[in-house]
Amino acid sequence: MSTNKTPDRSKLDQIIIDTRRNAEQRELGYREQALKLYPWVCGRCARTFDRANLRELTVHHRNHNHDDNPSDGSNWELLCLYCHDNEHQRYIDKTTVGNAKDKVSTGNPFADLKSLLKK
Repeated sequence: MSTNKTPDRSKLDQIIIDTRRNAEQRELGYREQALKLYPWVCGRCARTFDRANLRELTVHHRNHNHDDNPSDGSNWELLCLYCHDNEHQRYIDKTTVGNAKDKVSTGNPFADLKSLLKK
């Protein structure tokens, strides 16, 4: 006998709100620390930032673990929005190449084409 219990929407909504708030607070904490530790320069393209455009400078986690935030900043680097997006795309490409390779067809669709054309 199974009981289909509908989840309490207000509890789910509160969990989502709390999770987002905690993530924002955590991000502000390590972002502020990183901005104090490192010069306001993109670690890839060397673009410099000032207070007017500082919102375009992001904190990248080198090991891609956003919960790994040592106070010495050893897992962080400052990247501009463009370089940060590029870094994450490269990481996705690197981690999915092995999986995509398994799904590549190794058959030759034109193997018997010559005999088929003769018919």
